[in-house]
Amino acid sequence: MKINGNEIRPGNVIEHKGGLWVAVKTQAVKPGKGPAYAQVELKNAIDGTKLNERFRSSETVERVRLEQKDYQFLYAEGDMLTFMDMDTYDQIEIPRDFLEERAAFLQDGMKVTVESHEGRAIGISLPDQVTLKVVEAEPVVKPRPTSRRCSRTACASWCRPSSGSASAWWSIPTSSPTCAAPTSTDAVIPAKAGIQ
Repeated sequence: MKINGNEIRPGNVIEHKGGLWVAVKTQAVKPGKGPAYAQVELKNAIDGTKLNERFRSSETVERVRLEQKDYQFLYAEGDMLTFMDMDTYDQIEIPRDFLEERAAFLQDGMKVTVESHEGRAIGISLPDQVTLKVVEAEPVVKPRPTSRRCSRTACASWCRPSSGSASAWWSIPTSSPTCAAPTSTDAVIPAKAGIQ
């Protein structure tokens, strides 16, 4: 499907320069001279290389539709993750690096959505939240009014949210937890941050 260059949005997969690219960031720019354009940061869906491109509204690009299919996570063996097609029971192996830091959130039997193009996996969508058991936590020091101090906490799958309780079950977003110093032991950590 053809779209104008200024219609590219983060998450769109486009065909550009002979490859598949995922739009990571987009910014509309209106310079003092000349026509407006979209500054787009692209990431190659196959090898992960990055590219910054300018697309004018008059340019068209091919937006790629990905096939989405439900899979179940079975197990991890070395650097490979094994998933099973929930309809045909076929198994596929995907490198752990493909999921980057999100691989820490995989649990046996978890349902995921694999996006593919021409039979090749391009992306994996995990559930919005997972429940983990906190197995270890440092004591929390009461923060001063001007600063917030967070403790490091280890979850059963090595995720590190912040908490003062060593036996709490938390609902953790799979898009990366942050040190948020919640007030209760059961908390949902904001989705926009990095692993500690």
